[in-house]
Amino acid sequence: MSGRSAPDARSPTEGVHYLVRRGDEVLAELPVAAPDRATAAGLPPWRTLEHTASRTLLRALLREIGEDLRGGPVAALPSGRPYLPDRPDLGVSLSHSSGWVAAAVAGDRDVGVDVQTPRAVGGRLLRLCCAPGDAEALTALPEEGRRREFAWIFTVQEACVKAVGTGFAGRPWTVPVTLGQRTGAWEQVSWSAPREAQAVPACCAWTERRVQGGTFRQVGAAGGDGL
Repeated sequence: MSGRSAPDARSPTEGVHYLVRRGDEVLAELPVAAPDRATAAGLPPWRTLEHTASRTLLRALLREIGEDLRGGPVAALPSGRPYLPDRPDLGVSLSHSSGWVAAAVAGDRDVGVDVQTPRAVGGRLLRLCCAPGDAEALTALPEEGRRREFAWIFTVQEACVKAVGTGFAGRPWTVPVTLGQRTGAWEQVSWSAPREAQAVPACCAWTERRVQGGTFRQVGAAGGDGL
């Protein structure tokens, strides 16, 4: 991508990369690949923007790390999880929220990315997704701060269940995340949710690395912000 996008590129651990951008900026700077334009045909306009922008961002990220698809398709499983038929060794993930898009890629492992624009949140959802003390602390915050802090928590929870392929069925609210936490681990997943130089809450999560024979070797959580 252009030099303007470089500060958004992040690599929380070896072999894992993600980008977060405004969807309209992505489409203003980069052409949409023919396969992505074809799969977006018939979608409502707002969905077309999210669909094409997220996939265009993924292709840009792949080129940036030397894994250009050269026009190959970005397909989806029945669950909606994206994958690359021409590159089964790469895990990929996409996300969108109110005009923002995110894309992640990981070598020989699964990955999940999530972006959340802050929005109103009720007490019931706070209590469902947060530890009791954190729910109380969030309730006490001014509205803007409560929305933003909860978005950081929920984007971690969403990214983790996307990394293991369960999505919302994986009960993201059960992933433990404390208020202000920036890195962590959940089951076989490590995650990173940095706040510096990031305009909107977003998180990238990744599984242990695959090795020959279908087993895994442990990949620890990134220290600090892992950036």
